[in-house]
Amino acid sequence: MNNSVYFANFSSHSDFQQDEEVGEVCIANISPLERQKRMRFGIQQFVVTLVILGIMLALDVNHFWRLPLLFLFWPAAIGYFQARDKT
Repeated sequence: MNNSVYFANFSSHSDFQQDEEVGEVCIANISPLERQKRMRFGIQQFVVTLVILGIMLALDVNHFWRLPLLFLFWPAAIGYFQARDKT
């Protein structure tokens, strides 16, 4: 095996690593106003869902009836995470 070929490939690999950017920055693709609207929606949806869950717990509703609350928690989480990640 030719050592010069091995070291040439190794050095070209290290050059490739130097070309990569370190600490890339995520650029927001929604405006601050839109992030604020999504955060507000997420928090409002979460509060509404918690109130409904509290009422269901107080009335001792069957556990299976609480399962559809997932469809209310889900948009709340999506709105919150979109606002937080600026996407």
